Amino acid sequence: MSKNDVEMIKRIYASFNARDIEAVLAVLSDDVAWANGMDGGHVHGRAAVHDYWTRQWAVISPHVEPVAFEESQDGAVAVEVIQSVFDLDGRPLEGQNHGLKDKTVTHIFRMQGDRIVRFDIQDAL
Repeated sequence: MSKNDVEMIKRIYASFNARDIEAVLAVLSDDVAWANGMDGGHVHGRAAVHDYWTRQWAVISPHVEPVAFEESQDGAVAVEVIQSVFDLDGRPLEGQNHGLKDKTVTHIFRMQGDRIVRFDIQDAL
């Protein structure tokens, strides 16, 4: 795991939290496989990631804060993240009916060169 990888991933989180979708899409491969935290499975390609986030941000306001970075045995970057989910007015959610909620999770980034090719989400152990 290079320092550049960690810095890029930190910028991704900052851009996501600022709702700067174009900054995040710029570092994804054309055919990226991106975990769908709301519905399960993955969305594929930049346009699908854009559509997924646009739909997500229309109903909730998530915030993700990376707290630890670790390289996995296969070279992926595992990031421990504190995930907080709010309604569109900034209040904590109650009675939610989607897969997103406040919790600590692990995000797994797989890269080829300077592009992210796959993103997965694992519940923290």
